[in-house]
Amino acid sequence: MRNTIFDTSIINHLLYLLSSLFLKVLGWRKAGELPAIPKYVLIGAPHTSNWDFPITLAYAFTYKIKVFWLGKHTMFRKPFGGFLKWLGGIPIDRSKSLNTVSQSIQLYNALDKLIMVVSPEGTRKKMKHWKTGFYHIASGANVPILLGFLDFRRKLGGFGPMIIPTGDIGADMKEIRRFYASIRGKHHDRMSHVTVMGNTNPANRE
Repeated sequence: MRNTIFDTSIINHLLYLLSSLFLKVLGWRKAGELPAIPKYVLIGAPHTSNWDFPITLAYAFTYKIKVFWLGKHTMFRKPFGGFLKWLGGIPIDRSKSLNTVSQSIQLYNALDKLIMVVSPEGTRKKMKHWKTGFYHIASGANVPILLGFLDFRRKLGGFGPMIIPTGDIGADMKEIRRFYASIRGKHHDRMSHVTVMGNTNPANRE
């Protein structure tokens, strides 16, 4: 996988210091530890505010973790495409026969190390349910799911338990739901329910 902002040593160290100061000034604290494994899907939740991205990025620098995220391929056109890729963006072409889940699984299978951040809500707007693409990516690539979180009520961010997909998505989502039950986004009224949508066919999930 290409180099990103997380690989640029001088900038990376500076951003580590700035991110630590940024979180300290805002009153945010760290919780949890990163697993010592090379590949997993990292849930980014809840997603209810524009503040989620800079705070998440700050945590990435303070934890010294190299992360990637998915974006629609049209986002990566000139003049900002190169910059977004440098920030860890991976363009996904949804017009191709392979859907987002399949393309992501291919990336995991092709690489020795990959940490991909996925927001199950997919938008800051209110959604009835989480999208289950993150689960099908992890299950198809045979990698675990790390529960990342930002709790605006406690100003606490970091990592919870790791979930190994069993194939029983209903049971696994119940375990995930228990963890996020006490987590509060910046706009609590926009938070989505951690439940499975009606059709759980991975071919129909993004």
